[in-house]
Amino acid sequence: MGIVMGTFSMQTKQVNYRKDKIDDELEMTMVCHRPEGLEQLEAQTNFNKRELQVLYRGFKNECPSGVVNEETFKQIYAQFFPHGDASTYAHYLFNAFDTAHNGSIKFEDFVMGLSTLLRGSVTEKLQWTFNLYDINKDGYISKEEMTQIVSAIYDMMGKYTYPALKGDVPRQHVDAFFQKMDKNKDGVVTMEEFILACQEDDTMMRSLQLFENVM
Repeated sequence: MGIVMGTFSMQTKQVNYRKDKIDDELEMTMVCHRPEGLEQLEAQTNFNKRELQVLYRGFKNECPSGVVNEETFKQIYAQFFPHGDASTYAHYLFNAFDTAHNGSIKFEDFVMGLSTLLRGSVTEKLQWTFNLYDINKDGYISKEEMTQIVSAIYDMMGKYTYPALKGDVPRQHVDAFFQKMDKNKDGVVTMEEFILACQEDDTMMRSLQLFENVM
C-alpha cells in the first residue's frame, strides 16, 4: 500500500500546515476538476482534514488537471518497479480505482480507495481486493481472472526479485488458492467465499499481503 501512498505524496512532506482555509480553497480552484469539500471527504473516509490536504497537494502535483488517466497512472507506477513490467498490473489497479468506469481517476476516487486499503477493516480490504480480482465485474472471480492478476504481479516484480521464477508458478498458486476458496466447486469464487477463505486461512491471508506490499 505504501507505493500508492508514496506515489502521490512523496513531494508533500514539506507542506506548511499553517496555510489557512482561504489558501486551500484558492489552490483547489486552480485545477480543472475541483474535488468535493474536505469536510465531506473527511466524513466519507478514515483521513482527517490535515491528511487530506497533504494527499490533495501530492495528487495535484502529479496531476495538475485534477484527474489522472490510465497512461499517466502507468507511468507513475512504473517508476517504482524498474526491474519488471508494471503496465498490466497498473491497468488492473487503475480500473479498481476508477469506480465510475470513465477512464479517469479523480481525487475523490483515489482517496476513497486509499482510505479502505490503508485504514479499512479486514473485511473492507478483502472486499476491495475481491473487486480488483473480479476483472469483468460480474460478481465472481474465475480461475483465469485470478491467474491474470497474479501473473501481472510477478511480471511487475521482475527477474530481479524472482530470479528462479518459472512460467507455471502463478498458475500453481492460483490452483492452490482456488482449491481452498471455491467451497462449492462450481469453478468460480464469490465474494463471500473469498472473504471466508481468507479469514479462515492465515497462510492465504499472508500470501495476499503480497498484493498489499505492491500497493
